[in-house]
Amino acid sequence: RLKNRTCNLSFYITSILIQYNLLFQGPPPTNLFQPPRRPGLGTLGKPIRLLANHFQVQIPKIDVYHYDVDIKPEKRPRRVNREVVDTMVRHFKMQIFGDRQPGYDGKRNMYTAHPLPIGRDRVDLEVTLPGEGKDQTFKVTIQWVSVVSLQLLLEALAGHLSEVPEDSVQALDVITRHLPSMRYTPVGRSFFSPPEGYYHPLGGGREVWFGFHQSVRPAMWNMMLNIDVSATAFYRAQPVIEFMCEVLDVQNINEQTKPLTDSQRVKFTKEIRGLKVEVTHCGQMKRKYRVCNVTRRPASHQT
Repeated sequence: RLKNRTCNLSFYITSILIQYNLLFQGPPPTNLFQPPRRPGLGTLGKPIRLLANHFQVQIPKIDVYHYDVDIKPEKRPRRVNREVVDTMVRHFKMQIFGDRQPGYDGKRNMYTAHPLPIGRDRVDLEVTLPGEGKDQTFKVTIQWVSVVSLQLLLEALAGHLSEVPEDSVQALDVITRHLPSMRYTPVGRSFFSPPEGYYHPLGGGREVWFGFHQSVRPAMWNMMLNIDVSATAFYRAQPVIEFMCEVLDVQNINEQTKPLTDSQRVKFTKEIRGLKVEVTHCGQMKRKYRVCNVTRRPASHQT
């Protein structure tokens, strides 16, 4: 009887261990992706043609080359980083870039259709931009990262791979956004251009700009470029005096014979602080400066 109890206890412990493994470890992992089968096409109704804001992207069967770009000083706006990289490509055309036109995301990712003649070495370059009041020098470091295969993306879209390679999707997104980022004003994932043929004032020196939002996404059997209309508010380009009149609701500047009150100055300072202005009293040398404050003293008393 003692032997039977020992066997039953052993069988009981074995059953508990099996249940524990099934409960906490789960079924064996599998890399096979089995999507649900698509139902048959519809047969009722009248076929119609629809216009959609999705456009098919033709993907070449090539490799693209991914590089890390480190720009110092850091924490600069994407617009400044793009100017730095664009100047770098033009300045070092003969030594490094040749006919290559890189795609750049404004931060650290750069892609080229052909490898740069630097191998996997790190290259340090200096780039100078005309700055706000004085020229600015940036140190740019280029480092090889990886080779991105667009052929793998095509195979994934055809259903031959279980997952869509994210590095290929990212490369396509950066490449398709590079040229609009250089031609238009990017805000988030949208692009805007100054109004032409329309004017929608919002008051306070602001106006509406229309643009477009774009993104590259994998779809059934191919990649699609999605484009939507966007709108946002911008400060209108105008003389600072006119901007002040709009902000302070001054109808005629010639009738403003008294200096600004403290409340008017504070209100105007809140609106203009951080904006860029271009000086016009230096002839052909038009410098741009960023406003940090509005002084209490008039211009006639400044030295």
